[in-house]
Amino acid sequence: MTPLRTEPGTSPALAARDVEKTFRIPEERIHTLKERVLHPLRHVRYQTFPALEGVSFDVQRGEFFGIVGRNGSGKSTLLKCLAGIYGVNGGSIWVDGRLSTFIELGVGFNQDLAARDNVVLNGIMMGLSPREARARYDAVIDFAELREFETLKLKNYSSGMHVRLAFSVAIQVDADILLVDEVLAVGDAAFQQKCFDVFNRLRDEGRTIVFVTHDMGSLNRFCHRALLLEKGRPVMLGEPSDVADRYLEINFGRDAAASGSDGGADGGEQEGEARIVEAWVEDEHGKRASTVPQGRRITIKALVSFNVDVEHPVASLYVLNDDHVAVLVASSARDHERSGRFRAGQSALFSFSFENVLAPRRYSPLITLAHRGTGLDVMDRVDGSFSFLVTGPNAMGGLVDLEVRTSVLRSSASSKPAVRA
Repeated sequence: MTPLRTEPGTSPALAARDVEKTFRIPEERIHTLKERVLHPLRHVRYQTFPALEGVSFDVQRGEFFGIVGRNGSGKSTLLKCLAGIYGVNGGSIWVDGRLSTFIELGVGFNQDLAARDNVVLNGIMMGLSPREARARYDAVIDFAELREFETLKLKNYSSGMHVRLAFSVAIQVDADILLVDEVLAVGDAAFQQKCFDVFNRLRDEGRTIVFVTHDMGSLNRFCHRALLLEKGRPVMLGEPSDVADRYLEINFGRDAAASGSDGGADGGEQEGEARIVEAWVEDEHGKRASTVPQGRRITIKALVSFNVDVEHPVASLYVLNDDHVAVLVASSARDHERSGRFRAGQSALFSFSFENVLAPRRYSPLITLAHRGTGLDVMDRVDGSFSFLVTGPNAMGGLVDLEVRTSVLRSSASSKPAVRA
C-alpha cells in the first residue's frame, strides 16, 4: 500500500483504482504429510476465484463511507485489502493517514492473557506507544463495561465481551481512518446503542470511516455516500438511500441485471422464500384507512405467505416521512423473538400497533421480513406500495407531536435567590 500523492490539501484520505483480488482454490487437497511424501511430484491443479474486479472509489477526509452487498459480494475482502491484510492482484490502493481496523472479532487477542495485557498489546500494534497504551487502559475497560472481569483470561470471555473489548480498543486509537466491518451486527442492544453514540461523535469530529454493513438503516443513518458490490464488481456508487434501494432490489431477486434475466419488470414475479402479499393501515376501530388522526391508536399490518419452511421469521417496520427519514422503527422480535415455525404454503399476519403521535403529514411505511437472528438476512420487503396521511389541528413542524405542558411565571429581581459570599 502506497501513500496517495496529489496536491497538498486536496488528496482524499483513501482511494482505490481498478482493484482486483483473486484467490486460488486447489481442486484436490493433500491432508497429510504421508500423502506429500508418497506423491512428491503430484501436480495440484487450482481454480481461480475472482473476489474483486475493477473496484474504484475515493473516500474524502471526514467522510463516513459505506460498503454494502450480499454475502460473498467481496465487502470484507475489500476492507482487508484497504487495511493491507490482503495484497491486491491488480490496481492500486492509496491511504493517507493512520489506520485503525475493526474487521474480525478478537483478531490479535491472546486468549491466555487478561484484558489489561491484551489492551496494551493491541494498542501498541495499532501505533500507540507503550506509555499511551497503558494510559488509555482505564478508558477502554470502562467503555467495554468489563471492569469486574479485567483479571479474567480472554478464553473465558463470552463473544459479547470479546466484541466490546475489541471495539473499545479500536476507538481509543488516534486513527485518521477507521475501518469497521459489521460491528453493529453483534452485541446486545445497549452495546449497539453505544456504538451508535460513538459513530455520531466520530462523524461530528470529522473522522474518516469506512463502514461495511448489511443494515440499510445504519447505512442511511450514518453514511455520506455508499458503494454497492455484487459478485466482486461495483454496481452503484452514490447517495446511501439510492444504494440501499438498489441493494434491496438485488437481494430479493427482483433485479433483472443481477439475476441474468432479460425480463425487465417481470423479474419482480420471481418467488423467494417468502412474500409480503399485502400491507395496510387500520384505525382504532380496525377499519382500513388512508387518513388517521393524531392521538388515536393505529395499526399497520402485513400479510405474509411462505414458500419454504421458515423458523421464527422477523418483521420490521420503518415509517418514513417525505424526506425518507425513518421517524418510527419497530421489530416483531422485540415482543416475539420466537414467532413460530411456518411450513411452505402457510401464512402469517404481522401487526404493529401504536399511539399516533406523528406530526401531520404523509408517511410511507417500509416493511421487511427476515430470518431470525441479526435481522439482516432479508426475505422480502414492501416499500412505497401504500401511504397514509396524519391529520391534526396544528402542525408545529416537528417529527412528532407530544403533549407538552407549559407555564409562564412572572419573575422579578427580588425573587432571585440570594448569593452568599
